[in-house]
Amino acid sequence: MPDSGHDKIVEAAHRLAQGRLVAFPTETVYGLGADAENPAAVARIYAAKKRPANHPVIVHLAPDTDPGYWVTAISPVARKLMAAFWPGPLTLILPRAPHIPDVVSGGQDSVGLRCPSHPVAQTLLHVFAALNPHGCGGVAAPSANQFGQVSPTRAEHVRREFPDLDAQALMILEGGDSEVGIESTILDVSRLKHGVPPTLLRPGGISALQLAEVLGALPAQPDAAAPRVSGSLKAHYAPHTPVSLMSVQALASWPGIAGQRVAACVLGCVPGAAPAGVDWVVLPTDPAVYAHRLYALLRELDESGYDRIVLQEPPDGPAWQGVNDRIHRAAAAFEE
Repeated sequence: MPDSGHDKIVEAAHRLAQGRLVAFPTETVYGLGADAENPAAVARIYAAKKRPANHPVIVHLAPDTDPGYWVTAISPVARKLMAAFWPGPLTLILPRAPHIPDVVSGGQDSVGLRCPSHPVAQTLLHVFAALNPHGCGGVAAPSANQFGQVSPTRAEHVRREFPDLDAQALMILEGGDSEVGIESTILDVSRLKHGVPPTLLRPGGISALQLAEVLGALPAQPDAAAPRVSGSLKAHYAPHTPVSLMSVQALASWPGIAGQRVAACVLGCVPGAAPAGVDWVVLPTDPAVYAHRLYALLRELDESGYDRIVLQEPPDGPAWQGVNDRIHRAAAAFEE
């Protein structure tokens, strides 16, 4: 699908300035956007997604927007990370400035900021910021799907998620398939002055090893006092069809499920003859290509009449951390 033209992007920016909703492409997934400084507009995101009010959203900024407007301070560590990974799939959790509405942070004193690399997103954010009196406007934008469901990686996915919202209530910008395919990495750097090191709250398109190259050490794991962030619930990113995880050894000897039609997704090659009622689906062994394919595949299988989706568990290595996070949360939605 071709990218939206400049005139349509300008129209979308004006809609955001009027407090309306716009879905737009990013390199990770499509986002459901609203003016981050307009509490009523952000509330429309929560209502459309049926999202809990204490679940924060991420503020998206244009590359030429000053992130300092949104926070009380930007540490040298945060600036190094911005220089290394922005624009790109890295969200930084920073101390929220008092004038920023707490609706974007779920009532917390932190805020998540990101600078996406998709050209449509960048143009939209640039035009929107220019419409803002202080020139630092940002767009609050969680994934453009119902809360807890599979994130959209195509404009058509967004349309299916919100059939009750017409073109006046929700404008959707086209931008082709999302390149990364899973949500951004979220790194907490809001507590450095309290002695808490950079903390990885959600793996994603930027790996822990890539972060370590800039930080000089691997980021810390989440602690009990870490800020709440998007996509951190145990059960999330789930299709409507039940999902199970299984090792390749178990799949090789698996008898299937009597009376059920199952899609069994395996890495690289099939482990043997398919049991009755089971269709093998071969997925790429490259973690980046797998991530790009994952959400669209789950949606395709969801619409194909299967009774269950079984996913072969990928390797445990750092390159697979983002994928493993998403599929384990998807499966957790169906645990008894």
